[in-house]
Amino acid sequence: MKRVAVVGATGYAGAELVRILAGHPEAELSLITSRQYAGAPIAKVYPAFAGAVELVCEAFDADAAAERADIVFTALPHQLPMEIVPDMVRRGLRVVDLSADFRFRNVDAYAAAYQPHSAPELSAAAAYGLSEIYGEEVRTAKVVGNPGCYPTSILLPLVPLLRAGRISPDGLIADAKSGVSGAGRSPGLGTHFPEVHESFKAYKVGAHRHTPEMNEVLTRESGSRVGLTFVPHLVPMSRGMLSTVYAAPSDGLTAAEAREILTDAYAGRPFVRVLPEGEFPATRSVRGTNRCDIGVAMDPAGDRLILISAIDNLVKGAAGQAVQNMNLMLGLDEAVGLNAVPYPL
Repeated sequence: MKRVAVVGATGYAGAELVRILAGHPEAELSLITSRQYAGAPIAKVYPAFAGAVELVCEAFDADAAAERADIVFTALPHQLPMEIVPDMVRRGLRVVDLSADFRFRNVDAYAAAYQPHSAPELSAAAAYGLSEIYGEEVRTAKVVGNPGCYPTSILLPLVPLLRAGRISPDGLIADAKSGVSGAGRSPGLGTHFPEVHESFKAYKVGAHRHTPEMNEVLTRESGSRVGLTFVPHLVPMSRGMLSTVYAAPSDGLTAAEAREILTDAYAGRPFVRVLPEGEFPATRSVRGTNRCDIGVAMDPAGDRLILISAIDNLVKGAAGQAVQNMNLMLGLDEAVGLNAVPYPL
């Protein structure tokens, strides 16, 4: 039984970690921290945990983490993890970070999108935690940069096809929609109920910080520079993400062949479901789970492959994938503690 700490347990991703880890058969949730709610039981912050999770939130302390945990999740805003993760690694802890701080191998790209990096060598050595793609790197990593939710939903359909050379790296387009929880728990006008209810909008058009994260991975996998056109949208639901990706097929690729490539790439992997011909994902079908559903179609003209994916942005897009990475790091079956059945409605 491994002892696990969640640093930043009262944000939405942190609370999902607490929920999943509380029922994990191979992990003991031994420490949770919160700067805002230090001293408060987690059940006071999230009443759903009453009677199920009895832990009290504490202020973060590296000594306490080193004494009481074997592996640490950092579910904190960008810039904070890079300040504390190096010290935890020096103390022998392994870390899964849910911010962007350790997702980039190219720290200059990170700096351009966020801020200068204070631990560039550790960032360059971290594994990118897209579990189905880089699982072998994750197994031995000291630090895993858990991918963003949009990148997870977009990269999983694209990477196998790029690796196979069956789609062009040029002209990739991703049109993605997210529930409001993707913006985090801190209140803001843009996610205020009257601003999002009965409304639908694009945001950060041409300027979203997940774009360089995806471009780095896509360029690595294609072997040539990729410039993805990515437009995110906010939809009036609490959780869920649907991404529609458009790519130019190569060498006469058909939808059936693309579906076969994806099916073969994810054979035996429990959390990616490639849907049969004529079926396409819906967010409610993956709600509360660590699954990614992928549907495939071809434009009638045959010059545009259409890939549609659905995930729960808080689970496969954040906490669930983080636990999947923890399982890989600990040598466990990757699905342990993550086999939730989707809600039928």
